[in-house]
Amino acid sequence: MSERKMDSPMNEPEDGEPSAGAPELVPAREVGLITRALAVVVVLALGIGGFMALSMLKKPPAEAKTSERVLSASATQVQLEDAPVTMTGLGEVRALNVVPLSPEISGKVVEIHPKLEMGETIGEGELLLRIDPRDYESARIQADAQVTQMTQRIERLQRQYDIDKARLKTLERNEALMQSDYERTRDLFEKDDVGTRSAVDHVEMELNQAADARDQLAQALALYPVQIQEARSALDGARAQLELTEVNLARTEIRAPFDARIKHVQVEQGQYVTPAASIVTLADDQVLEISVSLDSRDAKDWLQFEPDSQSSAGWFGELKPVTCEVAWTEDAERHRWEGKVHRIETFDPLNRTISVAVRVSADAARSSSDGLPLVEGMFCKVSIPGKPMQQVYRLPRWAVTYEGNAYVVRDGRLAIQAVEVIRSEGQETFVRGGLSPGEQVITTRLTNPLPNTLVRLEDETESAS
Repeated sequence: MSERKMDSPMNEPEDGEPSAGAPELVPAREVGLITRALAVVVVLALGIGGFMALSMLKKPPAEAKTSERVLSASATQVQLEDAPVTMTGLGEVRALNVVPLSPEISGKVVEIHPKLEMGETIGEGELLLRIDPRDYESARIQADAQVTQMTQRIERLQRQYDIDKARLKTLERNEALMQSDYERTRDLFEKDDVGTRSAVDHVEMELNQAADARDQLAQALALYPVQIQEARSALDGARAQLELTEVNLARTEIRAPFDARIKHVQVEQGQYVTPAASIVTLADDQVLEISVSLDSRDAKDWLQFEPDSQSSAGWFGELKPVTCEVAWTEDAERHRWEGKVHRIETFDPLNRTISVAVRVSADAARSSSDGLPLVEGMFCKVSIPGKPMQQVYRLPRWAVTYEGNAYVVRDGRLAIQAVEVIRSEGQETFVRGGLSPGEQVITTRLTNPLPNTLVRLEDETESAS
């Protein structure tokens, strides 16, 4: 037993049981957990202490004062007025009369005007070109000879008619004498037994010959009026042929029908021309026209028609010839002319537009302030005065919304007021209804403002400052 105690001098206890009389030891893992927990507590304490220290250094924010939002805007004071209406449209200038010339006869061009070139101007009556006239001169001479021949034939028939009428009287007298001679010869033979039967037959034969000559001449006289009428008809035909040859001869010369501008040329000297082929196009610049397209609703409301003017053909009535302004779109400030409304040309149901013809005279076309005349081909803006608007309010275009509302100031606050838009023209809109004279209408562009918002007008802000 003593040997066993020496083998275990420290008397180690069995696993899990503390030895008697020795102190109790803490495991290492538990010591580590306790250390980390103490470290976390220390860090949290330091953070809380720092936060409290920083909070004590910060000043408390000032108390915010709540106030109502004020809308600063511009406004205009509206008044009722009678406003003029001006309808505008665009159009191209054209010459009123453009005439294509074609030869009416065939032939070779033997002479041509030295200024027959595009853009040149030629006076009325000047010779443009001449076609070889020799064939037509020969035809005229022949037709003139035919007229002379038929005239002489009529004269000859008329004279023969007069002569034969005198001869008829002679033959009638001869027949009467032969009748008397026959009756006397017959009576002598039959009653007095004087003479012979052959003598009576001979006298009767002479009587028959006289009657036959008289009948033949009477028949010829009856045909004379018919022959004379036929000759006169032939004379009329010959005269018509002569007139046609003279017309054709005159047609060998083509002259300008008016003071013309050469717009197109398709002929040269020596060229053979035929009828119906256009060789020269002339433009008459004495009167110019512009077709201006207007909205049919504007035309209905504002175009000025003559009182009680109605077309018998079921078309628009007569327009008042009001003076309108024509401006060249390339330089509208320096190139302006005056024109007059003339008529309504067309109505386009697809686009709902009306085409109005505006005329500009030659004198007005040359009266530009910069010296440049109004000429065919210019693209212009035309301003046409219309009927005035009665008792409307004038506002900037942006002061009225697309829904037809205006923003007004009532008792210092914003109100939304529905108005009736009569017309918009340029940067202005004219309205009626919903407003009162002297009322303030906001002209500042606003996007969905709240009704009843307090409004401070900019003019009042500036005066207060």
